[in-house]
Amino acid sequence: MASSSGNDDDLTIPRAAINKMIKETLPNVRVANDARELVVNCCTEFIHLISSEANEICNKSEKKTISPEHVIQALESLGFGSYISEVKEVLQECKTVALKRRKASSRLENLGIPEEELLRQQQELFAKDQFDSLDKHTQWGIDFLERYAKFVKERIEIEQNYAKQLRNLVKKYCPKRSSKDEEPRFTSCIAFFNILNELNDYAGQREVVAEEMAHRVYGELMRYAHDLKTERKMHLQEGRKAQQYLDMCWKQMDNSKKKFERECREAEKAQQSYERLDNDTNATKADVEKAKQQLNLRTHMADENKNEYAAQLQNFNGEQHKHFYVVIPQIYKQLQEMDERRTVKLSECYRGFADSERKVIPIISKCLEGMILAAKSVDERRDSQMVVDSFKSGFEPPGDFPFEDYSQHIYRTISDGTISASKQESGKMDAKTTVGKAKGKLWLFGKKPKGPALEDFSHLPPEQRRKKLQQRIDELNRELQKESDQKDALNKMKDVYEKNPQMGDPGSLQPKLAETMNNIDRLRMEIHKNEAWLSEVEGKTGGRGDRRHSSDINHLVTQGRESPEGSYTDDANQEVRGPPQQHGHHSEFDDEFEDDDPLPAIGHCKAIYPFDGHNEGTLAMKEGEVLYIIEEDKGDGWTRARRQNGEEGYVPTSYIDVTLEKNSKGS
Repeated sequence: MASSSGNDDDLTIPRAAINKMIKETLPNVRVANDARELVVNCCTEFIHLISSEANEICNKSEKKTISPEHVIQALESLGFGSYISEVKEVLQECKTVALKRRKASSRLENLGIPEEELLRQQQELFAKDQFDSLDKHTQWGIDFLERYAKFVKERIEIEQNYAKQLRNLVKKYCPKRSSKDEEPRFTSCIAFFNILNELNDYAGQREVVAEEMAHRVYGELMRYAHDLKTERKMHLQEGRKAQQYLDMCWKQMDNSKKKFERECREAEKAQQSYERLDNDTNATKADVEKAKQQLNLRTHMADENKNEYAAQLQNFNGEQHKHFYVVIPQIYKQLQEMDERRTVKLSECYRGFADSERKVIPIISKCLEGMILAAKSVDERRDSQMVVDSFKSGFEPPGDFPFEDYSQHIYRTISDGTISASKQESGKMDAKTTVGKAKGKLWLFGKKPKGPALEDFSHLPPEQRRKKLQQRIDELNRELQKESDQKDALNKMKDVYEKNPQMGDPGSLQPKLAETMNNIDRLRMEIHKNEAWLSEVEGKTGGRGDRRHSSDINHLVTQGRESPEGSYTDDANQEVRGPPQQHGHHSEFDDEFEDDDPLPAIGHCKAIYPFDGHNEGTLAMKEGEVLYIIEEDKGDGWTRARRQNGEEGYVPTSYIDVTLEKNSKGS
């Protein structure tokens, strides 16, 4: 029986619970131990009975877990139906208590950690979590600031590259003015070059935008990001130091607490030992006294550790209150202010980024307005007139060709015809060459000669020659004015030096004065020479009625100058001073024209310029007069011609427009 009861201890209701129930139910009645044991056995038997019946019901229901419904059914089947209502009430109370217990409990309760330690760890984790969150947030803010700075830097590079490409484009299409002749004259060209200048200014404004962004935005952002990193590092270090100090205070408090707890346990042991020896009749008085002293010592040490623990606890609580209510909030506030300043700085940089662009908008608008004005300045009529003025030659259109009567040469003899035919054939060959040269020289109606330009511009048509000479005279006059001003300045300086020798030597200016005077003389000679050429051209193009003397012609030919038409002979030996010399006396020359039959006409010509024909053997002609060609130019610059009335003579080849007949026959 004893063994069975010993084995059933684990299967019975705890006696403490039975005692509590008896005391609550019968507070004023003493119950013997045997009665208590009987109550425990009865309760155990009742529980076994109900459990067995509930198990059978659970098996019949094909369930694996006994539920409260199975217990209620077991009570009813065993005849304890009157207990069912109370059981249901107790069941509801148990469910309510269990629900509350689940809400209040946590896993940490099963770790065996004291409540104070759990609270401290909770606060520490909270502070650390918040501190780590702020650490991440402030780092994100700095990263965002640097990212925006990188964006601004790339925008600056885009602006710089854009401005550079615009300047290269302007440089590529701007004219390379090697001389004044290449300067733009047409309004469309001038407008385009003005647009290029405005575009160059526009590129400069893009560079201004880049410089403003680099100085006001990018540079400021980089400096502020560096300062922000330093400030953030300082605040985080302060927070870590505060947390480390609080941890140190807690460790001191915890050590004192553990020491106090240990001393209290030792004092309890000492008290139990003293009480045991004091109640033991076999113990000696010395042992009791020794135990008492040990108890007093342990009690005293426990009191000291208690005071130490109380002091450390008070210190820790104060430091913890200061940490969570003063230090950490202050650090958080500083981090908050730092983050707000970062946000404000970003706002200012955004505004500065836009202001950098807005400042140059007025100037860019002026550049665009300049382009529009350049477009409006294009004048098509003025350009057309400039083309007309540029290519205006001063020549008059050719007149009508005259009728040539070849029937007057029919009566020529066969022998003469044979001779003249041979001459005619040779003349045709030479004439083709001469006329080809002459046509090549009239470049306005054909190709422009590619030979070197002459000093007097005689290779140009009269009108263009006049313009070029006038331009050169204007340039020489400007240079002459500069040299004259320089001469006056040197003379004044010389006078100053003569009056004040300490300022300089007057003789040192003499070489410069001499050089200036030589330049002035040279320029005056050049001006005089060009004015003479200009007067010559104006006399030809303006008057058209003036006649040049043969002496002038001979002089020009001797100097190797071109005729007004533009013909030019490179070989000076081929230029002659007058018509070809006749072999024999004047009477023989007259007899040649009187006795011999007239030469056949191999073509005709039209006088481009008037010719007086004062020299012997020459034929005077008027401008526009049509003559017959009876002998072509032999290379000496003279052509033999004949009028309708039979008068013959030599005329300058450069003064006529020659047309040779391909099938001319002698008469």
